[in-house]
Amino acid sequence: MQLKAILRDVNKKPEDYLKEQLIPAVLYGKGIENVYLAVSKKDFDDVYKQTGETEIIDLIIEGEKKAEKHPVLIYDVQYHFIYHQPIHLDFYQVRLDQKIRTHIPVEFIGESPAIKNFGGILVKNMNEIEVEAFPQDLPHSFKVDVSKLENIDSRILIKDLIVSDKVKILAAIDTVVAAVVAPKEEEEKPGVESIAEVKIETEEKKAERAQEKTSDVKSE
Repeated sequence: MQLKAILRDVNKKPEDYLKEQLIPAVLYGKGIENVYLAVSKKDFDDVYKQTGETEIIDLIIEGEKKAEKHPVLIYDVQYHFIYHQPIHLDFYQVRLDQKIRTHIPVEFIGESPAIKNFGGILVKNMNEIEVEAFPQDLPHSFKVDVSKLENIDSRILIKDLIVSDKVKILAAIDTVVAAVVAPKEEEEKPGVESIAEVKIETEEKKAERAQEKTSDVKSE
């Protein structure tokens, strides 16, 4: 995937770029100086839907003295607190000959028989998994098929995931990714009969206390 960017004018405010449907951004990485950019909102949305934050993008900076493709990851996206539209981007330039550590999102797919047939509750223990790999070998996501959870207390562990030998997962192999647990039983509420029993018992207690008082008076 490729994404074009322009160099930002330092005298121009970020708000001005946003009005022009451009998103202010910064490019940084090891051994390079920060470069302040702006990218088309439409182009970014199209790319981000396909790559997320785990796939390399070739960032092409127009107006750069030396035309080149910058291999980058979308490191951070800042959103407007009301409209939830991107207002600033961080691009991290990677070296393809060096491994990096990052978090890969977990995508749950399928339908669990334990939930459908036995009323179990799906517990998603991990939403992302930390890995180490060369940037070009990073997976887009880990797909976890919950249809394998056939019974209550069934579990899917890290060691059950299908992972390329080029990717090292940094979590313990017996870490639970997802599980199905039994539904919690509601506490039994007192019914009509139990309430009646309480009333009868209370009346009996009152009668006993009244009899005790009468006996005490007579004895005096």
